[in-house]
Order: sequence, then C-alpha cells, then structure tokens
Amino acid sequence: MATGRLVYSAPDVTSSKPSLKQRARRAFGNFLLKATRFEIAGRPPELEQYVLIAAPHTSNWDLPVMLAMSFVYEVKINWMGKHTLFEGPFGWWFRFLGGIPVIRHERKNMVERMAETFQHYDKLVLVVAPVGTRSRTEFWKSGFYHIARTAGVPIVCGYIDFKTRKGGFGPTIMPTGDIRADMDKFRAFYADKVGKHPEKTCPVRLRDEGPEVVSGHGS
Repeated sequence: MATGRLVYSAPDVTSSKPSLKQRARRAFGNFLLKATRFEIAGRPPELEQYVLIAAPHTSNWDLPVMLAMSFVYEVKINWMGKHTLFEGPFGWWFRFLGGIPVIRHERKNMVERMAETFQHYDKLVLVVAPVGTRSRTEFWKSGFYHIARTAGVPIVCGYIDFKTRKGGFGPTIMPTGDIRADMDKFRAFYADKVGKHPEKTCPVRLRDEGPEVVSGHGS
C-alpha cells in the first residue's frame, strides 16, 4: 500500500519561472475547470501533511473536477479508489493521477496502514470521500477522521459545490477526539454545499457519534 507515489509536492517557490510540467498541469487544470464551468475558491493550507475531505460526492464528475483544481493549485494529492478501477486498461492512468487501490473486503487495519503512511513521508495529502460511494447513504464513513486522529494530522475541508459552481479549500480542523464536537464543525461548513445530485447527498454524521446522532439528531 505504501509506495513512493504517496508524496505531496508543494510548488517550487524558489524558482521564478514555473517548469514545463507545472505549466502543462495548470493549463490542463484550467481547461477542465472551464469545460465544467467551475471556479476555485480559497487557498490550500500551508501544511505538509493532512487529510483532505472530498465532499459532497454524488457523481462521476467529482473526481475530474477535484483533480483539475489540484493541478491549478499545484497541490499533488493521493486518493483511495475501489481496486477494480485500477484493473482495466486505464488502471495505469488512475495510478499516475495519485490513485491508491483499496480492496473493500480487506479493510482490516486500513486506518492503521494509512496512518502509518504519514510517518514514512514528510509531505502527504490524502484525499478521502467520507461517503465512499456516489449513492445516498445515511452516514459518512469515519475512516477519514480516525486516519487523521491516529496519524496526528489535521483534516482540511475540500469541497465541490454545484450550486455556486465553486470548489476548493475550506477550514482546517484538528481532530480532538471529541467526535461530536468536531463533526459539528464539519456540519456547519458543509451545510450549504450541494452535490451534482442533491438527492444523493449524505447527511454529515458518523455512527461513532452516538445514539442521538444515529437516530437523526445532528443531521
């Protein structure tokens, strides 16, 4: 799972002239954003390691828009995807774009393994879609929270809002262990963010928060 590809690369601020690769990635990112009619908002945090939330996640368009934004921001990201995505003829392409294959029926110790990855690299941005699917579910998966908590890194609110056609970076939240209080902060930020298919949007809540949330409170 842990490979040399899991590295976040910040822009080279010591160079007065962007490299050809940087210019090409940015140009491609701007092209994709223009084609999808999206604008970027906010600035990436000046951090070397963090878990980046990708939400809301309701369509296949979320990934290309997210990647386009990362190209423009010059933030290299890595993301976890279903292993079958990497088995076809375009598997190499998804790996090149930072994809990490995950076998869903072998999730034992996934949190520990991903948290350990942060120990092996000085710079790493791991993108996680908390819903884990484009379909409607009743809860976010808690992996993003426990990975960050175990690794001792902050969580950054990334978003794609189809209502305003904007996306980018929101607040940075350091998990405290008080899951309910921390999730209230995420709920406040994502309350007005709308996915491409609003009817598929998952409430911002975790089963870990307790019976009140599970029964509907805080959704």
